[in-house]
Amino acid sequence: MAGGVWGRAREAPVGALTLTALTEGIRARQGQPQGPPSTGPQPRSWELKPEAEPQTQALTAPSEAEPGRGATVPEAGSEPCSPNSALEPAPEGPHQVPQNSWEEAVLADLALYTAACLEEAGFAGTQATALTLSSALEARGERLEDQVHALVRGLLAQVPSLAEGRPRRAALRVLSALALEHARDVVCALLPRSLPPNRAAAELWHSLSRNQRVNGQVLVQLLWALKGALGPEPQALAATWALREMLAVSGCVGATRGFYPHLLLALVTQLHKLACSPRSPDMPKIWILSHRGPPHSHASCAVEALKALLTGDGGRMVVTCMEQAGGWRRLVGAHTHLEGVLLLAAMVAHADHHLRGLFADLLPRLRSADDLQRLTAMAFFTGLLQSRPTARLLREEVILERLLTWQGDPEPTVRWLGLLGLGHLALNRRKVRHVSTLLPALLGALGEGDSRLVGAALGALRRLLLRPRAPVRLLSVELGPRLPPLLDDTRDSIRASAVGLLGSLVRRGRGGLRLGLRGPLRKLVLQSLVPLLLRLHDPSRDAAESSEWTLARCDQAFCWGLLEEMVTVAHYDSPEALSHLCHRLVQRYPGHVPNFLSQTQGYLRSPQDPLRRAAAVLIGFLVHHASPGYVNQDLLSSLFQDLGRLQSDPEPAVAAAAHVSAQQVAMLARARGRPRGPRLLRLAPRPARPPPVFADSPFQRPSLAGRWGCSGPRRV
Repeated sequence: MAGGVWGRAREAPVGALTLTALTEGIRARQGQPQGPPSTGPQPRSWELKPEAEPQTQALTAPSEAEPGRGATVPEAGSEPCSPNSALEPAPEGPHQVPQNSWEEAVLADLALYTAACLEEAGFAGTQATALTLSSALEARGERLEDQVHALVRGLLAQVPSLAEGRPRRAALRVLSALALEHARDVVCALLPRSLPPNRAAAELWHSLSRNQRVNGQVLVQLLWALKGALGPEPQALAATWALREMLAVSGCVGATRGFYPHLLLALVTQLHKLACSPRSPDMPKIWILSHRGPPHSHASCAVEALKALLTGDGGRMVVTCMEQAGGWRRLVGAHTHLEGVLLLAAMVAHADHHLRGLFADLLPRLRSADDLQRLTAMAFFTGLLQSRPTARLLREEVILERLLTWQGDPEPTVRWLGLLGLGHLALNRRKVRHVSTLLPALLGALGEGDSRLVGAALGALRRLLLRPRAPVRLLSVELGPRLPPLLDDTRDSIRASAVGLLGSLVRRGRGGLRLGLRGPLRKLVLQSLVPLLLRLHDPSRDAAESSEWTLARCDQAFCWGLLEEMVTVAHYDSPEALSHLCHRLVQRYPGHVPNFLSQTQGYLRSPQDPLRRAAAVLIGFLVHHASPGYVNQDLLSSLFQDLGRLQSDPEPAVAAAAHVSAQQVAMLARARGRPRGPRLLRLAPRPARPPPVFADSPFQRPSLAGRWGCSGPRRV
């Protein structure tokens, strides 16, 4: 390397300097008496040479141990300087040297001399040099922070040009020595020069991370810098990037003992702030999970820091599970961030990962005045409730009281998190005696307009049915007026969840249903039977599959023996199977036929074509198998009118099905209006009505039954 290892030589000599001479020189500039002469190392000659760019100054010193080597450090200040401000050799007699230029040169000499000492000394020399450096800089009488900034800038400029091995390690030891006594100043000096991300800054952060004596202090300062970044975003991004670089070094996470939960929550909260803040036009809106290069956005940088923190602390499985479940992608989304927090908290909780420390940091944040911090803490607290160790750490009364308090909050998101927490609490078998307290809050949320609240309440009620002593009868009574409207909710997820809740309720109460008990549950099932049959044709696959599962539970509990017909209707839309199913239901519940017909009539006005056609077909088969004595004339007239209007439907398949079913209604009306003859004639068999014949449905989805080896529709 030209000019020696430390850089290119400069022309103007500065003079022989030792560490003690530097200290005395600084004190002399402050008007302090000089100390006695030192017996330190032998003087070295320094040369100064102007470069092409006037903003940079460097000092070069040939080493005694290795001749021909020199050193270079840029100027201490950020202001441009001219060649006229260079240091000249001290002549005999009085002379004047510009104050700033002299101080910058002295500091540069001190940095280079420190590096040379560190290269030739062991750890004890490092300590001694760091202490002497601190005392020398403090003797200037000004803020030490400014001088540390100058030294860090010099190291940052010189490290890339140093050769690998002892020279570079020696320069990096200077930074560690400074950070040992002045970690805050080093962090404040290095953060602004970490953007845009560059290899030189990354190497300095890595060196700080590998030093076990300073990495903990530096991480604490970065944590406070991240939390205090309320102003410009670059400060927060620089702190996040620095954390990512430090945590990526093996063994560095061990330095976070004592504030690991604090750092974890700070990174998650930072992601929430980023998700809710408006993005600049040049910032990527989507984070590509397959990206393998340096992070290209603040959010992805925070995610990488979070991954490094978890991985370094033994949470590699948490990182992998979050990846597979799409948790990282949710964390960076504006509308899915809290879902990602819930998922991350659940993973951390099941890993029994710093639970005590997390709860200690979370509980004060639940009352924070910062909405983003409070919501993030609430989501993390809710997610942690999924773990059984949580039950041993917090008293159930405290958890329940807090969750119920959230139900009175005007913010729907807070109420949603509270309902999710109640659902997690319901899974804990130790907390049995609070069911009577849980139910009112969960049942009241079924009437909310926010789909998140209704979905969370339905999920919590379904979890409640998993308990050994679930209140089946109480739930059957309470859900009687509340559940049927949700089966026809316009939101797909709510329909699917409501149908699934009914299936879970039937499965838990099947023992009593077989014995003829469970009156409220039996009534609820018969009230929901028509919606379940029609929802087999729901455009939403989740709702259709949930209806099929619930009908199978009903068939098992009521011993109908119609499982094959139900599966065939669900997967093949078989008219023959539906006819057999309707025949069995009419025979089993003849008194409920008018209710079945009235419910089906309401679906003739559905905005969805598949449901209108399915309702018309179901009316045709119910009317065909019904006895004239169980259906009154007013209901038949109303059905005939609605089916007549439906024959003008713009969908041809719906109009054709309505025409066939209207004929069945007309035949039943004529059979009902036929005058009665003598008693002996009434014993004669009535003429059979021809069965309805429907064309194949154009709305049938491709069946998945073949995957499990199921046969096609059975012909009867």
